[in-house]
Amino acid sequence: MTPSATLSESTETKAIAWSAYYELTKPRLSLLSVVTALVGYLAALPERNVGVLVFFLGGTALCAAGAATLNQYIERDTDALMKRTRERPLPAGQVTPFNALWLGIALSIVGIISLTFGANLLAGLLGFGTILTYIAIYTPLKLKTRWATEVGALPGALPPLIGWAAAEGSISPLGWILFGILSFWQIPHFMAIAWTFRKDYESAGFPMLTVVDPSGRKASTWAVINAIALLVVSVLPIFLGLCSWLYPIVAAAFGIWILARSISFATASNRDAAARKLFFNSILYLPAVLFALVFDRWILF
Repeated sequence: MTPSATLSESTETKAIAWSAYYELTKPRLSLLSVVTALVGYLAALPERNVGVLVFFLGGTALCAAGAATLNQYIERDTDALMKRTRERPLPAGQVTPFNALWLGIALSIVGIISLTFGANLLAGLLGFGTILTYIAIYTPLKLKTRWATEVGALPGALPPLIGWAAAEGSISPLGWILFGILSFWQIPHFMAIAWTFRKDYESAGFPMLTVVDPSGRKASTWAVINAIALLVVSVLPIFLGLCSWLYPIVAAAFGIWILARSISFATASNRDAAARKLFFNSILYLPAVLFALVFDRWILF
């Protein structure tokens, strides 16, 4: 083998290794945490402070990446049992469990420090709480109870509170409304995922609602109930005088849309297709509603 070929192979191997570590952090999910945290920060109408913004966003990203890495470390054996996750870095043997564990710990610690000293103590505590509930409570519960999804919605909804805390040092009613929106949004979203991949979850031993009730009636009904709650909570700001006219129109329109898709999931003869539509439409919901809120608060309010 020529020196150039050896160098090329070495470079490719390093690229694959870095890609595996990057994948451990679940970059898309971590990005969602950063975006929702930024929405919380901007919705609080903070004084412009670039330093706080940089440390808060960086800290949130590191906390999310650390939690995701530790989650994959804990679930490496069950991930190997599911078609959807068996190619992840740990079950695929691309990263050792030891390295994944310490990467997750390091990212989490640096993230909490960044939030605490770059923003404030409350932001740091919320970052720590997000990691703790995700890793120490939600992840172990996934193998024990069908209520793990609801428990997991809590750390998933905390990033907007981190953002609000970074902006104000406390949390106002609109911050809690954002927390409610994220909490209720996750249930229809994840019920659709749980139905689509129900066989995978069953083979790995996860007692998801779609596994406990293979008919899908309970999961789809639960999606409808939470879609109703999402619609109600999302329009509260207009009644509390926290926004102008644009946001409630967008929130109501998209909330009714998600409710309609959830009802279709509950009533359609082809539940698989209805679940896919609910999933993809739920992805569109968040950016539309959250952008409308920030735009409304900054431009119209």
